Amino acid sequence: MGQLSVNSAAVMAALLPLAAIAFLVIAAVFLYNALVLSRNRTREAWSGIDVQLKRRSSLIPNLVESVRGYAAHEHAVFSEVAQARGALAKAAGPAAIAAADQGLTAALGRLFAVAENYPQLQAAKTFGQLQEELSDTEEKIAYARQFYNRNALDYNTRIQTFPGNQFAKWFNFQAVEYFQAGEAATSDVKVQFTMA
Repeated sequence: MGQLSVNSAAVMAALLPLAAIAFLVIAAVFLYNALVLSRNRTREAWSGIDVQLKRRSSLIPNLVESVRGYAAHEHAVFSEVAQARGALAKAAGPAAIAAADQGLTAALGRLFAVAENYPQLQAAKTFGQLQEELSDTEEKIAYARQFYNRNALDYNTRIQTFPGNQFAKWFNFQAVEYFQAGEAATSDVKVQFTMA
């Protein structure tokens, strides 16, 4: 009986390091997979922003043509919208896209200001539908931005805290940028009434 307990103690002593190594390997696999999952969720969330920005970009030519039909002499506004749309299409990365998005939003604001000078345009059914679609898309962009930033926060936290930071370094997981509103979006709106 004494030899059996000595043998089982020797077997346990030999298996204990193997069990510890197996546990560490399994934990490492789970951690790595969690980082990959988080990175993929962030990429998927970014694609949601991209889809909505492209949707808005495809609405803009129709909107511009509607306004152009009533306000053909407003060439500067039309070219500004076209340039801003082109800048958004060429932008790469969250910071550049956010800046280009702010430029496009400002240009669209000026386009709508021009449209307000034409009551018959405001009454046109197609212009109203385009405005509604654009407004709906702006809400979807805001939601997609919020969803992306939440996923980016989760991912960045995982790769910056221990032990995830070690795996991030070993497997080259890089932090992602947040999609932030520019100064124009966060500054106060100035309303000015003129007396005619």
